[in-house]
Amino acid sequence: MKLSKNARVIIILGPPGSGKGTQGELLAEKFSLYYFETSKILEETFIKGNGGKSKIIKIDGKNYYPQKEKQLWEKGILCSPPFVTYLVIEKIRELYKEGKSLLLSGSPRTLYEGENLIPFLKKLYGKKNIDVVLLTQSAETSIFRNTHRRICELMRHPILYMKETAKLQKCPIDGSKLLKRKGLDDPETIRVRLREYKERTFPLVKLFKKEGLKIRTINGEKPPADVFKDILRVL
Repeated sequence: MKLSKNARVIIILGPPGSGKGTQGELLAEKFSLYYFETSKILEETFIKGNGGKSKIIKIDGKNYYPQKEKQLWEKGILCSPPFVTYLVIEKIRELYKEGKSLLLSGSPRTLYEGENLIPFLKKLYGKKNIDVVLLTQSAETSIFRNTHRRICELMRHPILYMKETAKLQKCPIDGSKLLKRKGLDDPETIRVRLREYKERTFPLVKLFKKEGLKIRTINGEKPPADVFKDILRVL
């Protein structure tokens, strides 16, 4: 399918709790982009039962077991890059055929994913139509935000912790019960995720530059509304 002349891809990169989900949803609505969140793809894959012990995905001659990938995910460790890349590329291929522009939140996560995904995106959408937004945030803020945040039971909307939302029992968007992600947002797990980000995800910045992509660095510690304004200004 031929894409419209306004087709584009925006990639949001940042540590856990930096607001990738919130900003991703805002940007997707603003620019009419398909909101592609890797963590939700993985979560849906595991929750729907595709992580059964009998399920095997063969990639480049090697077997990957979703059940084992789920165990990594629950500990805050990044899933195997080939496994994640397989899921991501298959979904993007499908969306491209539908003529969708994309907002990628939290993808790619590793150099392996980046080395496979970025050339694929450049081939489909063109280098000049890909922007990268890098959200920065301290480790202390990441730990606080993640250990206090909740998501809704129905649509998995993230609810930022503030004094205005601290006592909320139901999601203001869909009315479902608010939950904490058991295990994933515990302080110990967040520290593992921060280490994973520093060692395995942040090096992507160098790859993006090598691939000639535009990188916009934004202070993610500000209130979400201010972060959004900053992103719109640079885009």
